[in-house]
Amino acid sequence: MYTPAFNKIDDRAVLIEAMRLYSFAILFGPDASGHPVATHLPLVVHDQGELGVLEGHFALANPHWKSLANRETLVVFSGPHSYVSPSLYESPKSVPTWNYVAIHATGMLQIIEDDANDPAATHERKEALLKNLIAAHEPAYAAQWNELPLSYRNSMTSGIVGFRIPIAKLEGKFKLSQNRPEIDRQTVQAAHAVGSPDQQALAAWMQRLMAQSQGNRTSD
Repeated sequence: MYTPAFNKIDDRAVLIEAMRLYSFAILFGPDASGHPVATHLPLVVHDQGELGVLEGHFALANPHWKSLANRETLVVFSGPHSYVSPSLYESPKSVPTWNYVAIHATGMLQIIEDDANDPAATHERKEALLKNLIAAHEPAYAAQWNELPLSYRNSMTSGIVGFRIPIAKLEGKFKLSQNRPEIDRQTVQAAHAVGSPDQQALAAWMQRLMAQSQGNRTSD
């Protein structure tokens, strides 16, 4: 990912937080014929290891998991984004642009293998994936899931392929007008703060990172 130095975010805690906020990700990698393919999936982000661990599942019918198994996989998290009008800049010699948050995580995709000799253990491992996803998005649903018949839950887990990706490379690009003069950044932030939900999210990131930058300068 092309990332100018002023847009680069390498704070691990911030990147983990952002991946959890924008956890509907895209997995990129070749199909069985070597052609590039993308799969859209909700992921659970674990704060484990050096850079974190991603966890999720494919539908068994999706053949992409077969070609990604034990291969380096690129996972893209797309955050809020918005058009930025040059009318927000102090200088008339300005052009439109787009602000956004994006995170790229790369790592080896490890399939959570089925165990034909121990189907109960296989179900338990796959159900753990689903319970983690439920905990991340709708904890209240856990009670309803647990009350479903075991035969039904087994049929659901038999239709998925679980995986984990220990992150080996993590890149964060928060394009938030950092290259503009401070007066322009403040104007963009103020305009976004009363705009669409995406713009408001960008404004919150801008305010947070500007405050962090000012704090770092004060402590130097």
